Amino acid sequence: MNQTPKLMLKVFAIAMTLLTLQGCVAGVVLGTVGTAMVANDRRTAPAQLEDETIELKANKLIRENDSLNNHTNITVISYNRTVLMIGQAPNTMLKDQAVKLVQTIPNITRLHDQIRISSPISIGTKTHDSWLTTKIKAAMANDNSFSYSHTKVITENSEVFLLGLVTKTEASKATEITRNVDGVSKVTKVFEYQ
Repeated sequence: MNQTPKLMLKVFAIAMTLLTLQGCVAGVVLGTVGTAMVANDRRTAPAQLEDETIELKANKLIRENDSLNNHTNITVISYNRTVLMIGQAPNTMLKDQAVKLVQTIPNITRLHDQIRISSPISIGTKTHDSWLTTKIKAAMANDNSFSYSHTKVITENSEVFLLGLVTKTEASKATEITRNVDGVSKVTKVFEYQ
């Protein structure tokens, strides 16, 4: 019997429970989850800290630029100093401006420009992307043939970007699972192989 619907229902129930928690209890639960994720991460602690710093600096640069802040929807994700830029810009000039700003940040080893030339996506699309990410993670968690915790899943306008420090076997499995989730329009691998 396929257990994916049961697992997705459990993931949804847990997510809803977490959303209803308040105060210290929520902080303890989220802190515990965060600690488990950090402990299971293949990146070194300094690399994790550097990734946080890169993301904060990059997203701040974009927010502080009036043209980019007012006319684009761009997010910067860093994983082991590999930067992924996703979102939308109305023209190539603004897209290139965002990329050039991010390139000024030190310690970036690679930059993947996946910014699309289009109008920013709607709140409804962002909500759908979050749901799609949840479905993908649930499908990965339901597959016992690999450790899904080393794969970071980012969804933007139904396009899925997979990041992480993985083996080629893990990358293939994660990609296969993601491609088979209903609603995924495209899968882009931004993996670093061990």
